[in-house]
Amino acid sequence: MPKSEGLELHWGFGVRIGRFTVAPGGPLFVVAGPCVIESADHALGVADELARIGDRLNLQLIFKSSFDKANRTSGGSPRGPGLDEGLAILARVRAETGLPVL
Repeated sequence: MPKSEGLELHWGFGVRIGRFTVAPGGPLFVVAGPCVIESADHALGVADELARIGDRLNLQLIFKSSFDKANRTSGGSPRGPGLDEGLAILARVRAETGLPVL
């Protein structure tokens, strides 16, 4: 079975993402976050609030936000912080909130 940090595939049973298992018939899971990372403070603020909501509603919540959003309607729109800074921000989101990051 393929493995990656925080991800295990269980063929026929579902996918383990962080502390959650996504599987047919399993609890609802939600992938949420801002479309693009605007800043570390913004991403962490949104992730903190999503973690609180997920805990309150007993949701399996997975954080997602793009570090490079190339498919913008306007060529002049902000694209995000780029690969290195974006991955560092997403690592902080995972470490500081406990949310799995997609």
